[in-house]
Amino acid sequence: MTTIEILGKQLEVDADGNLANLSDWNEEVAKELAKMEGINELTERHWAVINFMRKEYQEKGDAPSIRRLTKESGVSTKELYELFPNGPAKKAAKIAGLPKPKGCI
Repeated sequence: MTTIEILGKQLEVDADGNLANLSDWNEEVAKELAKMEGINELTERHWAVINFMRKEYQEKGDAPSIRRLTKESGVSTKELYELFPNGPAKKAAKIAGLPKPKGCI
């Protein structure tokens, strides 16, 4: 596994660049991951998606797909693409400290 440096710590990431250890995640790490993905500031709407994804992962063991995100999170597909451009489910999962959702390319 490779590592990335965030806030002075070396964190392991998987082949997709997502955190390998869920326990390495916190809100400060999320903010840094977002910057690495080209999102300079996480708004309340970003956090709504991130928190929904983390809750779903804890309950079901997998990050939700974009379809489930749009149906159950209260955030439309259009808004998801505005918040997390170029692959919202995959990018949001990365920022949320979760593995890439199944079904994401």
